[in-house]
Amino acid sequence: MSEKLVNRSMMAALILLPWLAHWLDEPYYVSLATRVAILALAGVGLNLALGLGGMISFGHAAFFGLGGYVTGILASHALNYEPLFSGFIDIPGTTQMLIIWPLAMFIAAIAAVFIGLLSLRTSGVYFIMITLAFAQMIYYFSISWPTYGGEDGLPIYIRNGFPGLNTLQPIQFFMICCTLLLITLWGVSRLKNSRFGNALQALRQNETRVAAIGISPLGIKLTAFVISATITALAGSLFADLNRFVSPTMFSWHTSGEIMIFVILGGLGRLYGPLAGASLFILCEALLGGWTEYWQFFLGLLLLGVVLFARGGLIGLLSGEPKNA
Repeated sequence: MSEKLVNRSMMAALILLPWLAHWLDEPYYVSLATRVAILALAGVGLNLALGLGGMISFGHAAFFGLGGYVTGILASHALNYEPLFSGFIDIPGTTQMLIIWPLAMFIAAIAAVFIGLLSLRTSGVYFIMITLAFAQMIYYFSISWPTYGGEDGLPIYIRNGFPGLNTLQPIQFFMICCTLLLITLWGVSRLKNSRFGNALQALRQNETRVAAIGISPLGIKLTAFVISATITALAGSLFADLNRFVSPTMFSWHTSGEIMIFVILGGLGRLYGPLAGASLFILCEALLGGWTEYWQFFLGLLLLGVVLFARGGLIGLLSGEPKNA
């Protein structure tokens, strides 16, 4: 089976199975599919930096959490009729997704520029540790911020709205998330095959040669890092709306590790790899989690097997590539 056919089959299953669950009046499975779409979107963001650019970021939870907290804070102020920054400049909160998403992505982009300018001057384990350090700094800040719940988190009492849709209906909220995933996959596909994408992939292979022909490695990598952060922040915003709750755990290194697991399980650098990885992760959690609380042990074995024997990930395995590809 070709990789293109595998990709199309996965996307068809993601779209059709929730509708079947909706028809059978099983909203739980629709919510599971929504979670897959959101986590896959976060994985697509990291895959742009990690899979295409070779930037092993252990701090993408920072952007995921920023997206979630922007959503929660704006909704909280809108529902309590309290402006943001009261006494300095009154900015009203909002419960409209079309306003929340761009703002969440913008704030994540600002954070990514600051983090990227510092961390991208390093490489290897130093880059990993700096990105992790920034995420943990924001994590501890959120814990010590009692205005928005501190370590108890911040509830979102009503799901934010989208024009013409009832987002409280699981199938309608799923279609919003799935549509955003499809649009992002299309955008990343175009980016990957563009001159910018070719330069980014060349930097992953040999940064010195790319610099020798006059291309600025820092500019290319920083741009990719910022785009990656905005995609992950969008996923964080959707995740907050799905759960109607945000907490400091969205910033934790566990979250960064889980997003990285999606990318590796599905296939590093493969466009639909995060979708395959997120689907497998959620299936393990739903099936094995009801059997044992130690289900992550079996997930670890699965991840170990992929790393050792299926370097192309689940996508490579299903498309019949050699195991050492």
